[in-house]
Amino acid sequence: MNDILLLMICKVLGGIGIFLLGMRNLSEGLQTVAGDRLRKLIGMATPNRFMAIGVGCFVTCIIQSSTVCTVMTVGFVNAGLMGLHQAIGIIIGANIGTTLTGWMLAISIDMWGLLLLGLAAFVYLFAKNEKVRYFAMVAMGIGMVFAGLWLMKDGFKPIRANPDYLEWFTKFSAADYAGLMKCVLVGCIVTLIVQSSTATIGITMGLAATGVIPFETAAALVVGENLGTTFTAYLASIGGNTGARRAAFAHIFFNVIGVIWITSAFHLFFLKLISFIIGNNPDLVIVDGTEYASFHAAREAGADVAKDSAIHFPYMMTAIAAVHTGYNIMNTLLFLPFTRLFARVLEAVVKDKPAKEAPRQTKLSKLMLDSPMVASAQSRKEVVYMGKVDREMFDALRAILVVDEINEDSVKALFKQEDKLDAMQTEITAFLTSLLSGEVPRSLSEEAQKQIRLADEFETISDYMTAQLKLYLRIRNAGIALPDVMRAELLELHDAVSEYFILVNRAYSSKDILVLTGANAHAEAITQKVRELRGRHVARIAETQLDPLLSTTFPDILVSYRRLKEHILNIAEVMVGKGGYAGKLPPA
Repeated sequence: MNDILLLMICKVLGGIGIFLLGMRNLSEGLQTVAGDRLRKLIGMATPNRFMAIGVGCFVTCIIQSSTVCTVMTVGFVNAGLMGLHQAIGIIIGANIGTTLTGWMLAISIDMWGLLLLGLAAFVYLFAKNEKVRYFAMVAMGIGMVFAGLWLMKDGFKPIRANPDYLEWFTKFSAADYAGLMKCVLVGCIVTLIVQSSTATIGITMGLAATGVIPFETAAALVVGENLGTTFTAYLASIGGNTGARRAAFAHIFFNVIGVIWITSAFHLFFLKLISFIIGNNPDLVIVDGTEYASFHAAREAGADVAKDSAIHFPYMMTAIAAVHTGYNIMNTLLFLPFTRLFARVLEAVVKDKPAKEAPRQTKLSKLMLDSPMVASAQSRKEVVYMGKVDREMFDALRAILVVDEINEDSVKALFKQEDKLDAMQTEITAFLTSLLSGEVPRSLSEEAQKQIRLADEFETISDYMTAQLKLYLRIRNAGIALPDVMRAELLELHDAVSEYFILVNRAYSSKDILVLTGANAHAEAITQKVRELRGRHVARIAETQLDPLLSTTFPDILVSYRRLKEHILNIAEVMVGKGGYAGKLPPA
């Protein structure tokens, strides 16, 4: 008996481990294949509750994880990219979308999952194309999910042949309300431990499909498992802002209220409704070709329920999947008319605490790291925004250069923009460093490294512009008027560098490196212009009596423009450094 118990434990634990790893590979593979389209999909969620629910359902179906979808949503709320009304709709939709996995498991291809796993593993190991490898990862994940479920079911089989084990499992019967709540609590706790409602539903299916627990107990466990999955989103919201906490509590309240009303109607009509939907008794079991009303009835009739090939539950897996879907759809229909009221209740319960929320310059949140592709897409948007701020600084600096009177507000605004870019670079670098510390695809790792470098270049450009401003202010504060000829030269150079920046920045924001055609020639022209202006200045000093401060400051400004050009060129080279041009800019 000890050998049987050991074998059972090995199979069950091994099956759970393979199942969880399969779900992880499936989710990560699908997220990678979907790319930043996930962020765009979530961004489509408007305050229209139907659209938001549809988006949440669809995204969860794509990534096969309501937890990831919910945590991402909390992250978007935390970053200010989404309002509470949108988040509530997405979270509700995610609860429906996650039920797709249960229907997949109901197919029950059993050991054929091993074949799919093996074939996909060979493709993943030997394919050179990264996209093909991630499609193979998805297939591996599916194969592991089914193989893990098959192992779990096989591990549970010895239980049904042992009266002592079966007697222990009868303690978790949902025959009355007290037993029902006990099963709900067990399902909740197990999901809290495993951190995957899909995995615990797989375990539940394995127990029910081998006759260890009846359908009503399995259904009660599924209800509890929906409640247990809310804990992950709550943990993710800790340390977040008020909006993030409200979104997490929306997930909790949705399921708590659902559990309250579904348990009240559990025996009254819910189980009967599920039986009606599937068109038969979920507990029906076939032993050696003979139908029995339940596994217990088969044992009482003397059927040999220990024979692996003799016993079959034709409706159990489908019925459990129907419970999962039915619970979430009915709960959604209950909440749908009251989403705005629900949001107002959350705003009243979870109070604003603005004083404790540190201001941030970017809309990045560590919660986005659960979906690396979404995280990378959002951080790229922040880098693009840095380029937009730099362009505004070019325009503001020119406006200061063309007039003699110093506008204090314009000067302060320029320095404030430089401070903003300093903070943005710090936040982007910290965010992407955290992203790179995890397991990410090679292409995403390269993109993250590029973004870190580009954020540094954009911030450095802002540093040089404020350095130029300080040089202008030094001249004016000394009461020295900038001669018209020198002002015209600087404006000409400024415009050339500004146009070069606009060219390169447009190439990055549009993801079109062909825009960089002739960028090298443009950079070289700026270098020649700096040399020409330096030569003119030297000749001017020899011919004209200039103020010593003006004589020394003007070359410093020229050097600053040349450094600006070099950092703009760095941006162009980073963009194509590992692309199809082997590190070279497109030829003119």
